Amino acid sequence: MELFLQYFPNAMLLFCRITSFFLVAPVFTARNVPMQFKIGLSFFLTLMAISAIGEAPIPMDGEYLLSIIKEILIGLLLGLIANLFFTAVQIAGAFIDVQIGFAMANVIDPMTGVQTPLLGNFKYFIALLLFLSFNGHHLLIQAIVDSYEWVPLSNDLFAHIYQGQVSEFFLQSFIKAFALAFQMAAPLVASLFLVDVGLGVLARTAPQFNIFVLGIPMKILVGLLLLFLFVPGMYNLFSDLFRTLFEYVTRLLELLAMRGSS
Repeated sequence: MELFLQYFPNAMLLFCRITSFFLVAPVFTARNVPMQFKIGLSFFLTLMAISAIGEAPIPMDGEYLLSIIKEILIGLLLGLIANLFFTAVQIAGAFIDVQIGFAMANVIDPMTGVQTPLLGNFKYFIALLLFLSFNGHHLLIQAIVDSYEWVPLSNDLFAHIYQGQVSEFFLQSFIKAFALAFQMAAPLVASLFLVDVGLGVLARTAPQFNIFVLGIPMKILVGLLLLFLFVPGMYNLFSDLFRTLFEYVTRLLELLAMRGSS
């Protein structure tokens, strides 16, 4: 009992980081994943991690509340970086929806409970299935457990936030995710833009055609046909996306591992 009480503060800090990570990380943040499962998984990972990291007991003094806030923020930062690149898939789908004419046909995503683009939701589920087939959820669990080797309980998170390093890193991550979203949507967007150009030329050369009636179903037909042709290439596309995701998670851990005075 004395040993349990001695390491109980450490276990609470581990539990805070792991639980906050699962609240925002992809796959685990879905609404259809029960909260009891997330808490139970966090509890068992805490039991395994506390026996592996071997840190000295942390006293429950006045700085303990700040340590809890730091651990929650670290878990949220790691989860948000991973979730940001999944959001890039929905952004790419939104770009395509605008061109194909599905922008007004948003649907409710059962995973998040918010309105998402039609093709963005389609691509998101394909990305999610490929992520699970690649054992990406196992790599996420490994990342949060291995984060204690990079960022121990006694870390300088507030120093990094004060120096602007965390904000700059998230800005770079957002730019990278937006660029990836544009690259994923570029083939379809460019093709549908050429369809618009062709319809514009047709409207000038043959004004008797009703372009508004002819153009909308033509763009939908061409867009769905091209999407069907591009589906086999999504494997390599999402493989590169997941590789970038874990690369940025590692870069964030390297950033937080540095001392605040660097």
